[in-house]
Amino acid sequence: MAKRERVRGVSASELKEKLRELVKAIVDSDDYTVEAADETIATLSALKHIKSPNSLDDFPLPPEFRCPISTQLMTDPVILSTGQTYDRPFIQRWLNEGHRTCPQTQQVLSHSILTPNYLVRDMIVQWCRDRGIELPKPVNDIDEVVTNSDRNHLNSLLRKLSLSVSDQKQAAKELRLLTKRMPSIRILVGESSDVIPQLLSPLSSPGTASTDPDLQEDLITTVLNLSIHDDNKKAFAEDPAVISLLIDALKSGTIQTRSNAAAAIFTLSALDSNKHIIGKSGAIKHLLELLDEGQPLAMKDAASAIFNLCLVHENKGRTVRDGAVRVILKKMMDRILVDELLAILALLSSHPRAIEEMGDLGAVPLLLGIIRESTSERSKENCVAILYTICFSDRTKLKEIREEEKANGTLLKLAQCGTSRAKRKANCILERLNRSPSLTHTA
Repeated sequence: MAKRERVRGVSASELKEKLRELVKAIVDSDDYTVEAADETIATLSALKHIKSPNSLDDFPLPPEFRCPISTQLMTDPVILSTGQTYDRPFIQRWLNEGHRTCPQTQQVLSHSILTPNYLVRDMIVQWCRDRGIELPKPVNDIDEVVTNSDRNHLNSLLRKLSLSVSDQKQAAKELRLLTKRMPSIRILVGESSDVIPQLLSPLSSPGTASTDPDLQEDLITTVLNLSIHDDNKKAFAEDPAVISLLIDALKSGTIQTRSNAAAAIFTLSALDSNKHIIGKSGAIKHLLELLDEGQPLAMKDAASAIFNLCLVHENKGRTVRDGAVRVILKKMMDRILVDELLAILALLSSHPRAIEEMGDLGAVPLLLGIIRESTSERSKENCVAILYTICFSDRTKLKEIREEEKANGTLLKLAQCGTSRAKRKANCILERLNRSPSLTHTA
């Protein structure tokens, strides 16, 4: 009989009656024994056991209920044209990968239509019901289906990373492609703590990756692909070896490697806890160097990573100390990544030293010029927000703003035609200019 109804021959009603008697004896007695309390707890536990659903692991699974691909209980059995039955998500993925044969018989398929096997489905449902088992929910995302074949293939590639350089390069190249194309492989990595050390072992060996830039590029790109899966982000950032090797790649890899290392840092920094870890690692300095060098391929990835990291207050100070204001303003003066870099500068404008450096390095005319030239409302907002902070923090810049305003009316136009936030900031600056005694003295 199912566990829901009886435990070792005792029904739920019998257990309830016994529990009632035990509790009454304890409540009514001034001096109950420890044994009586233990028996009461055991009876209550047995009653709970009856109510809890059984697990699939409690019963041997009939072979005809297992999917030949996943070897797990089928939740949506379907019939292939050869007459073999599979669980839908697993055989669908097999077909999506371009296979046109039956995985079991290797027969060529006459068609790829999958027919629901209602008979087997009903048998599985009845089998689960008889044993008090809750039928697992079908897998909805085919791409995230993990098979034993996936697991074995990943382990085979990881083993190759400990062999010759030739084997390492071959395995790294394939891992790079698989982790980009197959979400299931990205999921598998999080299943074992051994995967990260195995994956990074060629980079950790003295001389190997540094003398073979292709190997380094493939492995760093694999880390980037794996970091896309949310469950991997925390494990990767909390492993000092991962961040250390990403920093090494930022400093000394090919431009593609450095770009992908920056992109990996950007992806990992999606978690606030990771922002703190990466900020403390010293990565910001090397991201700024990558941005400063001006390689188009890498600059955007570096800027994106810096922006994400600066969303945490403590990283703003680190970024300013590492020379971000100078690097950013230089790029903006050359009209490079203006929108992206303005977003970073707006974040940094809450730091006093950043405001001081902006004033010293010619930010005021640059920002006013961008307001006039830009078609991006967001960029205009960021410009006027930074100007607002500058003019309220450094009165010496008011004269510079006033002279520009007399010549071009930049802020007045923005106050009339900008977004609501831009209008508000522009009007505040204009009011400040009008109130300033030193500025009412016009020629």
